[in-house]
Order: sequence, then structure tokens, then C-alpha cells
Amino acid sequence: MSHVGVPRGTARKRRSVALLATGVLTIPVLAGCTSDGEDPTSVAVPQDIAPASRDRVADGSTLNWAIDAVPSTLNAFQADADGATARITGALLPSLFPMDAKGEPRLNPDYLESAKVIEREPKQVVLYKLNQQAVWSDGREIGAPDFVAQWRALSGKDSAFWTARNAGYERIEKIERGKDDLQVRVTFSKPYADWRSLFSPLYPKEVTGSPGTFNDGARTTLRNTAGPFRLRSVNKPKGTVVLDRNPRWWGDEARLDSLVFRAVEPGKRTDALAEGTVDVADIDPATANSIALAARYRGGNGGPPAHGPGAGITPAAALRSWALAHGSDEEAAETARAAREETREAVAVYAAEQKSLSGFAVRKSLEPSYTQLALNGESGPLSDDRVRRAIARTLDRQELADAILKPLGLPAKPPGSHLALAGQPGYKDGSGALGERDTKEAQALLADAGWTPGGALRSTRDTKAGSEAEKKDEGEKPAAGEKAADEDKDEKAEKAGKKDEKAEDTEKDDKASREEGEYTVGDDKPGSRSSGGSGVTAQDKQPGGVAGAYAPAGTAAPAPAAVRSRLGKDGKPLSLRFVLPSGPGSQSLRTVGEKIVAMLDSIGISTQVTKVADDSYFKDHIASGDYDLALYSWPATAYPATDGRPIFAKPEPATDGSLLVAQNYTRVGSDHIDQLFDRAVAELDADASRDLLKQADARIWAAAGSIPLYQRPQLVAVDKKLANIGAFGFAAPRYQDIGFTARQAAGPPANGKK
Repeated sequence: MSHVGVPRGTARKRRSVALLATGVLTIPVLAGCTSDGEDPTSVAVPQDIAPASRDRVADGSTLNWAIDAVPSTLNAFQADADGATARITGALLPSLFPMDAKGEPRLNPDYLESAKVIEREPKQVVLYKLNQQAVWSDGREIGAPDFVAQWRALSGKDSAFWTARNAGYERIEKIERGKDDLQVRVTFSKPYADWRSLFSPLYPKEVTGSPGTFNDGARTTLRNTAGPFRLRSVNKPKGTVVLDRNPRWWGDEARLDSLVFRAVEPGKRTDALAEGTVDVADIDPATANSIALAARYRGGNGGPPAHGPGAGITPAAALRSWALAHGSDEEAAETARAAREETREAVAVYAAEQKSLSGFAVRKSLEPSYTQLALNGESGPLSDDRVRRAIARTLDRQELADAILKPLGLPAKPPGSHLALAGQPGYKDGSGALGERDTKEAQALLADAGWTPGGALRSTRDTKAGSEAEKKDEGEKPAAGEKAADEDKDEKAEKAGKKDEKAEDTEKDDKASREEGEYTVGDDKPGSRSSGGSGVTAQDKQPGGVAGAYAPAGTAAPAPAAVRSRLGKDGKPLSLRFVLPSGPGSQSLRTVGEKIVAMLDSIGISTQVTKVADDSYFKDHIASGDYDLALYSWPATAYPATDGRPIFAKPEPATDGSLLVAQNYTRVGSDHIDQLFDRAVAELDADASRDLLKQADARIWAAAGSIPLYQRPQLVAVDKKLANIGAFGFAAPRYQDIGFTARQAAGPPANGKK
């Protein structure tokens, strides 16, 4: 699932750098797009975690939590850190300002007594007062030396440290201890509005103090931690990362004895849940539907299970559930069951799965990330901002959001901002800078850019008739032209005679190409293949055909209506490469992609759809720029001035002549957008900073390189006995509060013993 979610920041998620090119854009007038105040319709979807007070959560037990893979590093500041890195380090290391349910950073009292800006002039100074009980797992207090070591490692001044980024740390001028090591004074050389983003996670000086331990030592182990859990083991062959209670933790004691992160591929999670090897897993809609069916039939007539989860499932109920899951009705399933032994076996297997899955609930919310349509402005038609804006104004974003979110019972309001999501402070719908959906306006923009219906046909100066006229002017004999016309007529007749024989094979080959990986939408309209360019139809070939059906010899055949409706310019069609992932966990992206293809096709834009393997989708296509259109996601952030800039910044020339694009994979940017980000990140007044970000967002909308479509659904399968875990939304988990509401034995303990 990771390919659909592009990471935004290394302390929270990793960053990437690519050397690529960009396109040029034009910013229209943006009147009325930066009004003060928050959007009154901005309401965050609440988290769904089965909340319970700590006194209702049992002490002890082991929880198995599915992750995609064992992370390649436990150093969150390295380029190959991923979501699993963030999940694991969140339970092990200090996070000074975790996000709350509204996506806003909140001081963490487990680590800080206070933290605030105490001076603004002549330079910004932040004073951290640490919790006096806060210690590392070796007993040493968390203090100023840890802050100093992390700053030096991440400042970018020492290239021996392999860091993915240094945003914010490069603005620090010095760090000093206050009256003791529990007071840390940080002085900035330049004002930094997002200072709360720093030192989270905070690593001990033993990790950040030298390049060796930073680069290699923290990849597979963390000997010193300071969270409610500590690291016991990392076992890549078994696919497990095991945490247990930290005996030196000074805060609320963890309710669980141990927490096991278990690598389970997304496509295998239904089986893992049914087999009881995991208690919590992010899931896709298909698995969520299986759990819903299990709950529906768990008691035969809808009643509670007789003895434990799913025990009351009757054969008849299982049969009904199996029939629904396989798209048939009860009568058909009964017939199949009576006729074939394998059907009875399938029902029995399905019933067993239902019994297991009925012990799970699907917790759902909106994930703090949005899926966008990316338009690569590096070269080709999309380097013209008029074409990008036309595509954006052709999309029905509401229809796309409805297709993904409505079947799940989730709100389907398309995002109105690139830099914040509904519910976050300062969210403002800036999509008005681009304009509402309007296909007529889209066609006008395309026409203004030179893309017109029929423009893909050969221009008159390149036609055969034109060439002959030129020859006549030069004194050549017209007989040569007449001979060429006769030869052309014979060739067309021969092709027409073969057309019907090949039509069926062509249709089959076209269907196969769609299923296997690559096909073009817009060139296979009814009549375009059967008539080709010959102008000869089945009716024309029959005796007694319509009078006048035959044109005089040498007359060029008219282009089919479908071809004439295709947009083109100077004899070239407007055709765009649309790259989509092909894996089983990417069905929602393909569903959205198909709808976008149809929307573009309706105004004459052809799309060449290419489906690629999930593991190469981002690296080989998005980051490298090998696409025109693509779908991928950005996670939300509490620090858009810092984390948003590299995503939307104007690419800069590199010494080798290429362009540095940072994370701007659409290659669309402007100096004005960069300036607004720079002003926002240096503005210490929160309201003023947010207003600058709203202005930046309006111009990002107008540039039409990135079109947010919908906030991603967050579906999590959770054992029904678990509390304080599920679909967290914006908020960071409180690992110490997670546990079972009753003592349980489901899921093997970390050491394999009861």
C-alpha cells in the first residue's frame, strides 16, 4: 500500500530527491482567494479507536500489529525510513509535539514541562524545560547534550552524516544549556515558525553523536530509548519487531506486556486475521466487506455467538454469506452445493473464516492524506498551463470522491487545499483560484492553446493534393499524379477487402492489450477501426447500395467522426500517458483512473493507459518523471510551511545541466510560490503565517500541476476486545493506553509461550 502514499517528511515520513526538469506556468488573477478565517465547512472526521479509560483496559497480554515490511532502518532521518519506521519509533522515542485529533501539534507533558519562544529580537530564542523524570532506558536523563548532538547531525554542515533533510535545523545558530541540562536554549539565525517540528523524534546522543552510529548503528537496533516501550528484537527472516514494556518509563505504564509488529503483505491480511496471527491491520475495502459479512451472519439469524466470536454461525448462514461474497444468490448456491462437492468444501472453509473474522471490527475514518491527480509539466502538452487547467476543469472531483468514499459510509467532500485538510487550523478552500468544473471553458482553454477537434488530421499543406499542385506549378506532368491516384485507389480497395477479415482479431487483440498493461483510449470509438481511412462500409459493398455512396476516383476518404472529434494540433493528437499501479491493493486508484479517462475522453483527449508493478510505480515513474498523468497521495502535516515547500517549489538548475526537483514530481512551480513559503516559514505570528500559506495554496491551484481529488479512507481491522486503537485520523497513538478490555490469549505471545 505504500506506493499510493508518498512520504512528506523524514521526522514523520521520509523524503526523496530527484534530478529532473520543470515546465512554466502562468498565474491568473486571484481575487477573493485569501480571505481571513477558517472555512466554516471544515470539519474533521472523528477518529474511530474504541476509546476506553485506562481502568477498563486489562493489564498484560501481547498485541500483534500488521505492517507492510520490517523497516530497513530505525533512523527516521534517513532516506529509506518509511511508515513502519515512524510507527515503531513512535512507541520508543520522545515526540515533543505530537499531532492531536485536529492535526495540530500539542506539547507532550511526558517529555516537556514547557516550550516557548522567549525572545524574538534580535534573534528568535526558544526555551525548552524538560520533564525532570524523563530518562533514557539506561537511566541517563534526557537533556541538552541530546539536543546538541541531534542538531549537529542534522544541520547539514557535516556531510559525514547521511541525512535525508535538514529543514529547520540549518536555521539554528547555537544550543545552550540553561541553569542545568533540563533547560535547553535554542537560538535561531533566522526566524523559524515551525520550530515545534524539531527534535521529534529525539534520539539519544549515543545515536546522533557520531556518523558511524547515526548511519549504521541505528538501522537495525536502538539500545537506548525513552518511550513506554523498549526494543527487544528485530528479526527480518521472521518478519517481526518485538517491543516490551520499558521498566524505566515514568509516565502511565503501558497496559500491554509486549507489542509485536508483524510483516504481512496487504494482499494476505484477510488470511492473517482469520488465522489469528494479527490483531490489528490496515485493510482494503474487500477485506472490510468480508468482516462486515461475518458480522452479519455471525449468529445465524443475526443473534450473538453461542460460545466465542463466530461460534453461532450456522451452515445456512455461512452459505448465504458465501453466496453474497461470490456474487450469486441463495438458490444458485444451493444448487451448486448439491451438485458439486467442492462447493460444500468452499462453504465449509468460508464458514470457518467467517467465525474468525466475526471477532473483528472495522474501524474507519479519513486518513490524514489526500490522493491527487498529478500532471507532469516537464514537457509536451502539459508544459502549457492552459492544457493543465483545462484538464483540471474537466474533472468531476465530487464524482471521484463519491466513488471511493460513499460506499464506505465516509464523507466525500473533495479537499479544497494542498496544504491542510478539513479540521486542521487554517484550512481554507482555495480551489476557486482554478474554477469550478466547466467542460465548455475547458474546451475554450484547449482551443486557445491550439488543440482543436480534428487537429490530429494531416494539415492541408502535407496532403497529396497539395503536393501535386506544387508539382504542377513546377511544370511536372499531371499524368504522374493520375497514376499515383490510381495506385492509391487499388491499395485502398485491397485494404478494404482485408478489413472485415481482421476486424474480429483486432478487437480481441485490443481487449487483451487493455488487460495486460497498455492501451489507448480515444482511438477505438465505434466506426474508427471498421472504417479506418478507406471510406468503404459493408453497405457500400452490397448491390443496390445508396446512390452516391461512391466518391469519384482519387477523392480522399473522410475521416471517421470519432477521429474528427479527437483534439489535435499540427497533425498530432492530444494523447497523454496515464500511469497506474497494477497490484491488488491499488484497485481504488484504477477505479478513479478509469473515471478520469472517461472524463477526458468526453472532450476529445486521448489517454494511453499503462499499468505497472507496484514496486516500480513510484521510483521508476513518478520520481523519474516517466508519466503525463498519475495518481498518488501526500500525507497531511502540522507544518505546511516547512513540509510543503519542497513539494511545490520551483525546480532549480543543477551543475550538470539537469534540474533539482526535490519532491516536486509535477515539475510545476513559480518564484512567487517559493517566496510565499519563505515568508510563511519565517513569520512567527501564526495567523499571518497561515494567511501567507493560503495565498500560496491559491497559486498552486491556479498552476494546476496537482489536483486534490479525495481524502483517503482509513480502514483498520481491530480485535473487538481491543481499546484505544484503530483509525487514528490525525492523532498520534498513545501506545501506553492500548490494550484488551479483558484478559486475552488470542495471538501468540512474542516468545511463543503462554
